[in-house]
Amino acid sequence: MRGTIQQLTEAFGPSGYEDEITHLIKAIAKDYADEIAVDTLGNLIVTKKGREQGKRIMFAAHMDEIGIIVTHINKEGFLRFAGVGGIGIATLVGNRVRFQNGTLGVIYREKGEWKDLTLDKLYIDIGAENKEEAETKVQLGDFAVFQREFADLGNRLIAKSMDDRVGCAVLLEVLKRSKNPLNTLYFVFTTQEEVGLRGARTAAYGLDPDLGIALDVTLTGDMPEAQRMDVSLGKGAAIKVRDSSLIAHPKVKELLVDLAEANKIPYQLEVLERGGTDAGAIHLTREGIPAGAISIPTRYVHSPSEMIDLRDAEACVDLVFALTERELGGIF
Repeated sequence: MRGTIQQLTEAFGPSGYEDEITHLIKAIAKDYADEIAVDTLGNLIVTKKGREQGKRIMFAAHMDEIGIIVTHINKEGFLRFAGVGGIGIATLVGNRVRFQNGTLGVIYREKGEWKDLTLDKLYIDIGAENKEEAETKVQLGDFAVFQREFADLGNRLIAKSMDDRVGCAVLLEVLKRSKNPLNTLYFVFTTQEEVGLRGARTAAYGLDPDLGIALDVTLTGDMPEAQRMDVSLGKGAAIKVRDSSLIAHPKVKELLVDLAEANKIPYQLEVLERGGTDAGAIHLTREGIPAGAISIPTRYVHSPSEMIDLRDAEACVDLVFALTERELGGIF
């Protein structure tokens, strides 16, 4: 899984421009899937058919990452920009971005006090000497992502876009393990999560599953003077209780806890005060779908250097796989 995470995180895929990730995942999934389809909004739906008595489970992990969009090019060739998804001002100054055509740029700030720093005081320098030269490299409305290499620290891995390429990697590992599953599995690699859970909403409507589970990252509270949150790197899969978009269905939460304990999978409970996942859109689809989430603890979320513990991701693989083989008939 380590190699898959590196491959996916180093690719280009801001919200709405997930094609490169789609192609990478298709290439990995094609030898293990019964069906592969791409819907109108760009969601990649990989199906593994279950047995007659099974239910329909939708697993969702989003392909898109946060990024920026060019809003103005001035006469000196500097770019002004807006965020695509939630970007933190403090993480931007001095960082590099990469456009789809390979053009690189450096984000920097106008003079002034750091406490007064806002997005409209930042610009991107792509090395152009004037507007005309800049427009040969970048156009108004072009998207870019952070430029940062994958780093392997042993058990800990660092990359941009761990959110949520690590969730995609988890689902691919489960797909590889699933030979003859009890339940029919829809591994949905969703689009535009960072700008409003959009892909998951349309995919869930089309699939109408019996159960929906999001695979995404979550924050941790294990750094110096961090927010108070009982999630840490290295302590296992995080089973969601609630976030801003979802109160996990109590039976879903209990089912995941029972599966983790029965299979001796390390886990921790997640109460996220701010933030959401694709499960927030799934559970409100049609007449309502029982939904929950399994999260990979991640430090420095929505920065160019997101950190995970590979053992937590492996615990998530084990938990998702256990769910694929669970009889669900008497639960929902």
